[in-house]
Amino acid sequence: MQDNLYNLAFERSILSSLVFEPSQFDDLSTQLKKDDFYLPSHQDIFGVMTLLFQKDQPIDEEFIKKELIKIKKFDENVMLGILSANPISNTKAYVDEIRDKSLKRHLLTLTTEIKRVTIEEELPSQEVIDIVEKKLYEITQNNQTSDFKDSPKMTYDTMTYIKEMKERGNKILVGVDTGFHELNKMTTGFGKGDLVIVAARPAMGKTSFILNTVNSLITNGKGVAFFSLEMPAEQLMLRLLSIQTSIPLQKLRVGDMSDDQWSSLNGAIDKMNSAKLYVDDHGSININQLRSKLRKLKNQHPDIEIAVIDYLQIMSGIGNQDRHLQVSEISRGLKMLARELNMPIVALSQLNRGLESRNDKRPMLSDIRESGSIEQDADIILFVYRDDVYLYKEEKEREKEAKAKGQEFVSTYVEREEEEAEIIIGKQRNGPTGHVKLTFQKKLTKFIDSNNYPKPIETVYENVDTRSAHVSISNDTISMPSL
Repeated sequence: MQDNLYNLAFERSILSSLVFEPSQFDDLSTQLKKDDFYLPSHQDIFGVMTLLFQKDQPIDEEFIKKELIKIKKFDENVMLGILSANPISNTKAYVDEIRDKSLKRHLLTLTTEIKRVTIEEELPSQEVIDIVEKKLYEITQNNQTSDFKDSPKMTYDTMTYIKEMKERGNKILVGVDTGFHELNKMTTGFGKGDLVIVAARPAMGKTSFILNTVNSLITNGKGVAFFSLEMPAEQLMLRLLSIQTSIPLQKLRVGDMSDDQWSSLNGAIDKMNSAKLYVDDHGSININQLRSKLRKLKNQHPDIEIAVIDYLQIMSGIGNQDRHLQVSEISRGLKMLARELNMPIVALSQLNRGLESRNDKRPMLSDIRESGSIEQDADIILFVYRDDVYLYKEEKEREKEAKAKGQEFVSTYVEREEEEAEIIIGKQRNGPTGHVKLTFQKKLTKFIDSNNYPKPIETVYENVDTRSAHVSISNDTISMPSL
């Protein structure tokens, strides 16, 4: 390999510095990985140092030698070369150089991979692009990992997680805030790498429900990516503004507002100008395009904590497969993407019409359209259910039947501004299933906790700077960055 792709003298100096000043390892271990070193023996030594650090044992010559002998990787000449190298106090320039050369080697490997999948395996061009984008994202995000994690690594990571949870005390949130107190208690939030399905029949309010979550997040400075396949960005913005200002959605649509409401709207607009909300409202997108766009956006804005797809069944398939196979591919692709980006992905989903023929119309897992793969891939499945929707439909059916028979119709249905709603947890891989009661405010298309908790939940996130504007509004449109 060309000399400009590695520097053994720099590698020896870094390892020598760690042997003679082990206190540096805590800092350097966050900047360097085992495979950043070119020489396999140097990789082994750094790996053993990591193991000793995790076991809280001395990082010195004797302990390093003992561990290397145990795994039959000890090379006395290499160790002597490290011990004879001059330790350095200012390691930054050396670390930067080692990482730069490591990056070049990964890129060179990628070019070989491109040639292999393009020429030797003759994969379709779109599949090649997806492989390249994924590998490039891993390289730029420093996510290169070994094929397997050994037991010491797993136990160390697990204990680190448990200690972190202990330090948080009684805070109920572990993942991304759902925006609802009782739902947070049952789910501990949407976890990193989770695929969350929010399913409902039309008019139940699944988009409204997830927009309440989105509003809670952006209000607290969190980043959100939203793929709106069903409605334009302007309509999403109107709904968010209605949620924030408590101005009825219909009044916002026609601009029929009082002076106080106009003032409230202007205040909400100012806040939205600094919101970290990114909307893609192209009506047609397939899993490959979504992957590409979300990787790019996440790379540009690492503070994005969640992605939403509204909704799954509208996504385009690839090729001429049967629809259920296409949905399976989409579902699996979303789950793998959530794990790759280490963030929750929430996909809205339609339910089969068949549930409406049952006496109890509360949804079940089998009611999800093309449900097999979705049910399998999802970590959490939530159903949005409002009994008043069916009561209203039944009232209209009775009215229609009475008129057809020439009979007088007396309405027994009382329309309410606030209706009871349920979020049914149909599946939760790492938690209980059950029901959460919410209240739906019809004029605002807004869900709220039934008990109206006055205080926001104490979250566990760090403060995020929200000074830069990501949403712009002009006289005739609301524009957001395209993904």
